[in-house]
Amino acid sequence: MPKTILHPTDFSDCSNCALQIAADLATKYGSQIFVLHVVETLGPANVTFGEVGNQLEPEGYRDRLWAELRKMKPLGPPESSIDYLLVEGDPARGIEQVAEQRHCDLIVMGTHGHRGLERFFMGSVAEHVVRKAACAVVTVKLPRAAVS
Repeated sequence: MPKTILHPTDFSDCSNCALQIAADLATKYGSQIFVLHVVETLGPANVTFGEVGNQLEPEGYRDRLWAELRKMKPLGPPESSIDYLLVEGDPARGIEQVAEQRHCDLIVMGTHGHRGLERFFMGSVAEHVVRKAACAVVTVKLPRAAVS
């Protein structure tokens, strides 16, 4: 029975599906959920031209990520506690580190996100997490009906 569940998200449809499963498990077991987004950098590389011109720190980019992250809510009434985390770094290692730091018993994540063909050649974040995580990992793919 997991007490803490980590749900890493890249905001993809597959990730949304995994969030719902994480929420269902959390409701069943009374678990805490951490919804995590790991971004490679919060620095100027990912800010718009206007943001760079207006400020040295990419606060606008960070604010947009937080807003997007907080939109991640499972369907139905929230029956368990949900906390949101935004971390900078390598996505696979960031997930692994947060799972350890937060003493997560379970990670529920999507198998395919936004990276497409690049992931085919470089190896997937989900594959890395499955191999390296100290806790159980449930991977979720989109149901056939959602793909069609």
